[in-house]
Amino acid sequence: MEEDILTTLKILIIGESGVGKSSLLLRFTDDTFDPEQADTAGQERFRTLTPSYYRGAQGVILVYDVTRRETFAKLDNWLNELETYCTRNDLVKMLVGNKIDRENHELDRAEGLKFARKHSMLFIEASAKTRDGVQCAFEELVEKIIQTPGLWQSESHGRGVQLTDEDAGGGSCSGYCSLV
Repeated sequence: MEEDILTTLKILIIGESGVGKSSLLLRFTDDTFDPEQADTAGQERFRTLTPSYYRGAQGVILVYDVTRRETFAKLDNWLNELETYCTRNDLVKMLVGNKIDRENHELDRAEGLKFARKHSMLFIEASAKTRDGVQCAFEELVEKIIQTPGLWQSESHGRGVQLTDEDAGGGSCSGYCSLV
């Protein structure tokens, strides 16, 4: 009988305050949702921790709120910070448009997909409140990390990963997550 191997991955969740980063994580890990949940990791008092937060990450989820265009507009800032502090050049990136359960969307799926394609990212829309897309987002990100050999080698030997539409086959969430 084979022994199970426990692997630890470092996955970041970044984005503007209030986009639902903590809610996405709690929905995935505990299957809970608290409408009063407050995001804290991006607050100014935590900025001194930034370099160690990014160091050694193998995957990142960039989150924006589909009802607040300004959270989408700030994604370039988050990508710049990621490039500045991340120690791997083959990091797997996923863009998540959160809060799709709400009305009054200021962004449509096509805008998120275009941004994700431009930056070679996975893409999904989700709702931490209704569970839509949450498990899929984390599972697809982990699957892509595992499929990227450079993330299992020493950091000095890493190579960039280019995600294409052909990568979409075989995932448990095929048709829901867009691999771009």
